[in-house]
Amino acid sequence: MAYDDTAYRRTGGEQTDPDPAAYRRRVQYDDTTASTLDQSLRAPVTTGAIPAVEEDGRDRLGIHLGWEVMLLVVAGVIGFLLWREDSAALQRPALDALLVTGAAIGALTLAAGLTLRAGVPNLAIGPIALASALQFAENGDDGVLQALVPALIIAAAGGLAVALVVVVLHVPSWAVTLAGSLGVITYVQLRTGPVAVQGDWDPTSLAFVLFGAFAVLAVVGAAIGALGPVRRFVGRMRPVSDPARRRGAAAAVPAVLALVLSSLFATGAGVLIAAQSPGPIPPATGLEWTGVGFGLALLAGTSAYGRRGGIFGTLFAVTALTLFLRYEELRDLDIALFAIAASVCTAGLVVTRFVESYGAPYTPGSGEEWNAAPSGGPAWSPTLPETWSTPATPAPRSERWDDGPWGTAR
Repeated sequence: MAYDDTAYRRTGGEQTDPDPAAYRRRVQYDDTTASTLDQSLRAPVTTGAIPAVEEDGRDRLGIHLGWEVMLLVVAGVIGFLLWREDSAALQRPALDALLVTGAAIGALTLAAGLTLRAGVPNLAIGPIALASALQFAENGDDGVLQALVPALIIAAAGGLAVALVVVVLHVPSWAVTLAGSLGVITYVQLRTGPVAVQGDWDPTSLAFVLFGAFAVLAVVGAAIGALGPVRRFVGRMRPVSDPARRRGAAAAVPAVLALVLSSLFATGAGVLIAAQSPGPIPPATGLEWTGVGFGLALLAGTSAYGRRGGIFGTLFAVTALTLFLRYEELRDLDIALFAIAASVCTAGLVVTRFVESYGAPYTPGSGEEWNAAPSGGPAWSPTLPETWSTPATPAPRSERWDDGPWGTAR
């Protein structure tokens, strides 16, 4: 309160405020507001990775289940269109090839979704898959195990090396895996031309086993990831307000496991792609497969922030895209895989917005009440003094020309 406030200034020894009780109520209200503000300023600042309400609360799965029903409907519509175009495409032996393709795409989606939930997105899954396909194509005539085991060992070592850089230097995983992608692409493009697939291993004989294994991993993994303790353990490396603050050894374990497992999933996907390829494997970048994997993971309901995910979304999204790729091939639509990946990623980002908006745990009183003070002060109550309803009466104006706001001139 300024001392020159004419409503409370004394002139000639007389009090100008006609209502002393209103003055006392106003002073009492100002003290209460100041006390509340002081307590809010003294409150400890929480710098945890995720607010407690989001970590301790249980996600509302209604938005996920509703979206998964829509994905199931979309997959059914595409399957019906494919059946109308060529009913033999959904019958054996064509169905076996379709299931192997779905298992390969599903492995990439699992790799992307796992690293998203762990907060360490692995952008190298596409190049790793392509490098594995080329390695299997060059050495497939030595036997499946002789070609597969070295690829798995190299992928695990690469994933471990990337994970160590992420956790030791405490830098974003997307940046480290992007650098790793460039290194893998360099290895791929050392070849001067397409590589013909050596060997005669046909994965279609295990089509139902491969796709069934993917389906079980997708559904069971998503169900386990929905549990609060598991989600908190896996997501310790997700971004926080202070990026320089280290998370400790407990956060490094899930990050390392996620990056290593994602590299192994990508290797398996590349082997399946090469084993059923009708022609030679051309050296490229493989980044389109990275876009497909992450786009499907987002489209399935996994948040781009990694905090939320559904149950059946991965299975339905992979099924829908697998059917669409076959339908697009039969109709000779000739859509670039990069364009498909970009479209799926864009749609997945829209899904992330809905998931984050409507999937957060409900906490009563989390929003502002209608009677809450807009500045964080005490809410209106009938017991509070109604200072606003008692306007102060201005002091009588003096007729002297030198009687200004600073008092009588002397």
